[in-house]
Amino acid sequence: MKNLYINTRFFFALIGVGMLYVLAFFFPFFMILGHGFLLLIFLTAFVDYLLIFRQKDAILAQRILPEKLSNGDENAVKIDIKNNYSFKINVKVIDEIPFQFQKRDFLIKKQIQSGKNTLFQYFLEPKERGEYHFGALNIYASSPIGFVSKRFIFQKDTSLASYPSFIHLRKYELMALQNEFLLGGIKKIRKLGHTMEFEQIKEYVPGDDVRTINWKATSKTNRLMVNQFQDEKSQRIFMLIDKGRTMKMPFNGLSLLDYSINATMALSHIILKKGDRAGMMTFSKKAENKVAAENKSGQLRKISEALYNIKTDFFESDFNRLYQDVKYSINQRSLVLLFTNFETLDGLNRQMKYLRGIAKNHLLVVVFFKNTEIQNLIHTNPESTQEIYDEIIAEKFEFEKKLIIQELRKYGIYSVYTLPENLNVDVINKYLEIKARGIL
Repeated sequence: MKNLYINTRFFFALIGVGMLYVLAFFFPFFMILGHGFLLLIFLTAFVDYLLIFRQKDAILAQRILPEKLSNGDENAVKIDIKNNYSFKINVKVIDEIPFQFQKRDFLIKKQIQSGKNTLFQYFLEPKERGEYHFGALNIYASSPIGFVSKRFIFQKDTSLASYPSFIHLRKYELMALQNEFLLGGIKKIRKLGHTMEFEQIKEYVPGDDVRTINWKATSKTNRLMVNQFQDEKSQRIFMLIDKGRTMKMPFNGLSLLDYSINATMALSHIILKKGDRAGMMTFSKKAENKVAAENKSGQLRKISEALYNIKTDFFESDFNRLYQDVKYSINQRSLVLLFTNFETLDGLNRQMKYLRGIAKNHLLVVVFFKNTEIQNLIHTNPESTQEIYDEIIAEKFEFEKKLIIQELRKYGIYSVYTLPENLNVDVINKYLEIKARGIL
C-alpha cells in the first residue's frame, strides 16, 4: 500500500454516488441505485488495484542525462519508459529536478501501449555553474480504469556539473574556419589580407590572388606559379577575466562574469582550431586560475576546469596587481583580451596607466558591455516628462561609453563594446579580424 495513490477519477465517481444519495431524500428509489453504484465503484477500484499491483517490475524507466550541463544553454534530458503490463497504461512523470531551476509544477503525461517503449525529452537551462542534484524519477502508472495509480521510483540522488557554455562550440568553429563569421545573419567579417607566413609555391588556378604570382618560379617552370600563404600559427592569445563586483551585474539570468566565461570557452575553441595557443587567468584582488597558453591536446578541457567554479568576490578589482602579474606571467608579445566593465570615463581613467602598461608589450583588447536597460530607454518613444528625462540620462551614459572607446583608441588599445548576448560572436569576430590583418 506504500506506493498506492487514489486518482481524482475515483473521487469524482464517489461524488456521483453522493448525488444519488441526495436525491434519495426526495426519491427513495435512488437509495438502491446509490448502494449499487457504490458497491460497483469499490469492486472496480479493487480490480484496478489488482491489475496495477500484481506484477513486479511492470515499469522500467531511466533518466538519460548529458555528461555535463552547458551553462546558459538548453540542455536535453531524456526519459525512457517501458511498459511491461499486458495492457496500455497512462503515466504521469514527475522528475525531481535540481532546486536551482525552481520548477515546482513539473509534470509530463504519456500513454504507453503494452510491451512498448516511449522516449521523450525536456530541456533545462542552467543560469549558474556548479553542482546540480537530481532527486528521484517518479512514474505514476494507472490502467485504463484509472481509479488508482502505482508509483515507481528510479535513479535517486544523481549529481551533474554545469560547465561554461560548450554546446555551440561546433557551430562557431565551422563559421570561423570559413572566415565568414556572422552576427545575426547581418555582419560579415571580410578577410582583409594574409600574414606573411609562407607555406608553398603552387600552380596558379583561377581565383588565386594575382598579387602573389612568383615570377621567378614562373620563368623556370614556364607555368604561372603563385606563392601560397597561411595564417600565422602558434600565436599566444590570453583572456583575462575580471571577477570583481562590477561583473556581478545580471542580464537575462546570467551575470556579466558568466557571459565572459562562456565567451572565453567559445573563443578558446576557435583559437585552438586555428593553431594558436590559448591561455587565461582571472583577477580581482590578485590573479588566479592561471592556464598557460598552449595548443596541446586537452587544453580546452584544462581551461574549462579552470572556469568551472569561478565566482565574483565583490572586491574592487586591482588593475595595478593585474599589470604586475601580466608583466611577469606573459613574457612574449601576445593578444590579450580583457573582459571587464567600465561604466564611466572616470572609472577608466583610474586604471588607464595600467592598461597602457599592458598595451606597451602586448596587443590589448578591452571587452566591456552595453547596458541593455539603457539601450531600451534610448530606443523608446518618450510620452511623459519623466520618460524624456530617463531617455536623456540614458543617452548621457551611452555617450560616456563612446568616450571610453575613443580614450582607449587614443593609446592604441582596441575595444569590443557589445551586448552580453552578442559577446561570443563579437569577440571571435575581433580575433579573426586581428588575425586577418596580421597586426599581432
